Amino acid sequence: MVLQLKQVMADHGVTQADLAREMGIARPTLGALINHGQWPRSMDMGALKGLCIGFLSDCGASDQALAHAFEEVTEPRVEDVAPSVSLDSSINDEKDEAMLLRKQGLAPAAKKHFGLFRDPLADEMNEAADVFVSQDIRYVREAMWQTARLGGFIAVVGESGSGKSTLRRDLIDRVRREGQNVIVIEPYVLGMEDTDSKGKTLKAGHIAEAILSAVAPLEAPKSSPEARFRQVHRILRDSRRSGNMHVLVIEEAHGLPIATLKHLKRFFELEDGFTKLLSIVLIGQSELRTKLSENDPHVREVVQRCEVIELVPLDGRLEDYLRFKFDRAGKPLAEVIDEKGIDAVRRRLTTKDNGARRGDAVTVSLLYPLAVNNLMTACMNHAAGIGAPRVSADVVMAV
Repeated sequence: MVLQLKQVMADHGVTQADLAREMGIARPTLGALINHGQWPRSMDMGALKGLCIGFLSDCGASDQALAHAFEEVTEPRVEDVAPSVSLDSSINDEKDEAMLLRKQGLAPAAKKHFGLFRDPLADEMNEAADVFVSQDIRYVREAMWQTARLGGFIAVVGESGSGKSTLRRDLIDRVRREGQNVIVIEPYVLGMEDTDSKGKTLKAGHIAEAILSAVAPLEAPKSSPEARFRQVHRILRDSRRSGNMHVLVIEEAHGLPIATLKHLKRFFELEDGFTKLLSIVLIGQSELRTKLSENDPHVREVVQRCEVIELVPLDGRLEDYLRFKFDRAGKPLAEVIDEKGIDAVRRRLTTKDNGARRGDAVTVSLLYPLAVNNLMTACMNHAAGIGAPRVSADVVMAV
């Protein structure tokens, strides 16, 4: 049972990812609708149709095509269907945002239903006590801390929503909170890309300017690049002799061009005798690990000096994470979700990555804080809507 909607999408170059994002549903859910006529039980059919028709109309679909979009048709031939909207794409590409829901907010009705006065899963980090720390996260946290205090060169790598920015904020807050003589240097990375054809790249000159601004803000930068880099060396040396440590923190570091990665080695090697003057913490998504591959001769000298540390999924710590979040809101976890519900959340955010060959399928976990927060919030909203006392496995699978 295939809907005409599939052909309308193919005719106008609309992918499942685009349409799912616009309708606010997961790609597998949209795939089930397109290929099997299965509407999500937890959402209003009329509202979903309206979102779908409105988006396709903006993409150029005619009123006549849209009038028949939700009618059943014979399965189109493979060659007639754009690869980007085929059912197979949702199988082979599940590791992306297919299983992730867009940003969710806990509805007032859900807060009342569960007896909550604030959203325990909102991204509200007001103090260090709000940061969930597992054994794995503690290792990453301490590695960043020791690098800032004692020196070193590390790269913290994690998927989107894994908590990288939270740990960066925690590091800066900890420096302030514990009164350490550590100067944190953060180059401005808004709009940064890894090639000039895409946007603005972060170059060694920009890093030098950031160091000058943070360490000696009253000193005017020298005009020539050579003089400016000598100036950077001098002000770092003088500051270190005064008892300060310096840590360069670059977020979104997966957007660094290879040339800048190579230059970071030279910044890291700035010394005063045997004393290193600058430690470095790179923070980025999984592409950063690829850029720091030891097989790439262009960055080999950087890789030999940089320790790569990965932020892993919550996996075995899912229940601890949820309990921590709800305890902070004064609500026992057992009053919100049962054990089978927690298992269902784990299943929903665990998938198979088939790789190049189907026989190579491996389990991929998407159990990162942001994904867990969005799914749990949607489940709580749904439970409140149907009057379920707690989030159960059925509620989770219906979202």
